[in-house]
Amino acid sequence: MPVGFVTAGAYIWLARPVKLSILIGSGLIIAGLVIRALASGHVRKNEVLTDTGLYARTRNPLYFGSLVLAAGFVLASRNWWVGLLIAVIFATIYIPVIQSEEEFLRARFPEFAEYERNVPRLFPRLRPYQSSSESFSWHLYWKHREYNAALGAALLIAALVAKAFWFA
Repeated sequence: MPVGFVTAGAYIWLARPVKLSILIGSGLIIAGLVIRALASGHVRKNEVLTDTGLYARTRNPLYFGSLVLAAGFVLASRNWWVGLLIAVIFATIYIPVIQSEEEFLRARFPEFAEYERNVPRLFPRLRPYQSSSESFSWHLYWKHREYNAALGAALLIAALVAKAFWFA
């Protein structure tokens, strides 16, 4: 959590937004939030191997959504240093976490090996691995508190808008 606040502070300080960059970036930010929301409504952490919803297209839809969200913030910021900062954070935090989580899933769920062979790690495949009748669960969305990502994104966008108008 403290890393998040420091990163957000650095982001706002480095950002040089204008109305157009905020508008374009916001489109990707919203797409990333939707991806994360749809994924969170399917995952039942540590209970079953989730392979429904977006998990039938990528093994890590939450991280993919975060990547899309981050790309939106990079575009909105209009600063290549922000892009570099985001790339470093992703490489040093997300990649090891993804590897660690996959090791855990391999050990916990024997069926993970087949799933891993058929579903890409990060970038989604167009067709789902398998069809499923399991639908999105609002209960899971609220349980995972995915709305916090939307609230955080809204606050950062508001800060960008304020900065764009302040320095316009």
